[in-house]
Amino acid sequence: MAKETQQSRRERYLTFFLGEEQYGIAIDQIKEIIAMMKVTNVPKAPAYIRGVINLRGSIIPVVDTRLRFGMAQREVDMHTAIVIIEVQKINIGFIVDRVEEVASIDAASMSEPPRFGNHIDGDFISSMAQMEQNVVMILDVVKLFKDEELFNIEQIQKKD
Repeated sequence: MAKETQQSRRERYLTFFLGEEQYGIAIDQIKEIIAMMKVTNVPKAPAYIRGVINLRGSIIPVVDTRLRFGMAQREVDMHTAIVIIEVQKINIGFIVDRVEEVASIDAASMSEPPRFGNHIDGDFISSMAQMEQNVVMILDVVKLFKDEELFNIEQIQKKD
């Protein structure tokens, strides 16, 4: 047992940027990363749902991650990507400003996220990781959505 505590666990995360902030998602939740492509609008969907894409015959709902996080929308550029993530057996595309890397992060460099009080919903941040000069916010993608929102996203996927 003593040997286990000395040798810290390393987990792999896909890191990406939204503006100047760096985020990470556990690599086992990532299905693939694709270049930005045409997104078909879905009427009456929540504002953060950009629409759907047809990816090799599969209809994938696409979330504008910036809008989901309460950030300003941004023009698509050559770095913009869609990260396809599996959330409770539903594939969802997340638009990100720029994919950075797959990083191995030592569990010892992770810490609990700060609690911001009742007015700021930070529950979707599972931990904070120190990487060189940056702090990477590790996301819990399940907590990004309430059950009802996941159900609605699943319904959008089934419509087409």
